[in-house]
Amino acid sequence: MFLRVSGLSVHTGGLMRGKRGVIIGVANDRSLAWGIAKVVCEHGAEVAFTYFSDALKKRVDPLAESVGSKLVIPCDVSDHESVDSMFSVLEREWGSIDFIVHAVAFSDRNELQGRAESMMGGGGSILTLSYYGAEKVVPNYNVMGVCKAALEASVRYLAVDLGKKQIRVNAISAGPVRTLAASGLSGFHYILAWNRYNAPLRRNTSIEEVGGAAMYLLSDLGRGTTGEVLHVDSGYHVVGIKDADAPDITRVKDEV
Repeated sequence: MFLRVSGLSVHTGGLMRGKRGVIIGVANDRSLAWGIAKVVCEHGAEVAFTYFSDALKKRVDPLAESVGSKLVIPCDVSDHESVDSMFSVLEREWGSIDFIVHAVAFSDRNELQGRAESMMGGGGSILTLSYYGAEKVVPNYNVMGVCKAALEASVRYLAVDLGKKQIRVNAISAGPVRTLAASGLSGFHYILAWNRYNAPLRRNTSIEEVGGAAMYLLSDLGRGTTGEVLHVDSGYHVVGIKDADAPDITRVKDEV
């Protein structure tokens, strides 16, 4: 089946066919980054994965193997030499890349900009992950809310800086999902329940839904989109107050 969008004809079974990219931040099969990896690989992308520690490598290796990836590269994003080493491996193996998915808490804007430009000579797409706590105060999210707000600002500035090279920069603001990172947030089960009861779609977000949105932003279908923060949260970001039909949040402890 072919889909024609404004003169662009693409096979819907291979929207990412011929594209190569690196996904930074897969921790296990519940990671948002893994949801993205699964979808882009299903649509033909060739993906390299990174890992931070030997313990995480044991989790990432079988996931990478399940989607046919042969590149699993060590990378500590807080260490410039480690990041340089990762890009050196990618350059040696592939020469260039088409996309980067940044799904970790730490980011050096200048490091990412410099290396992305050098390996995306023909243009490309950079995608990062944010959360509603960047826009509104979320209990116990604290400094991470400030960090995510800075990340979203960086998306806008990088979109301008890299746009002249036809490199697009976007973010997905995902709804709450039971990931390894979220497990450390106090009261997270209340956040999940509150979102489910009050979001317009009356459900929480899945990693597959995040993956689908990511594929749009990473593929040629999203070639006109940059500097965007796309909400994939069942619509929760448009809600101002508790829905009249939502139950008392104090009663949900045993339901989640």
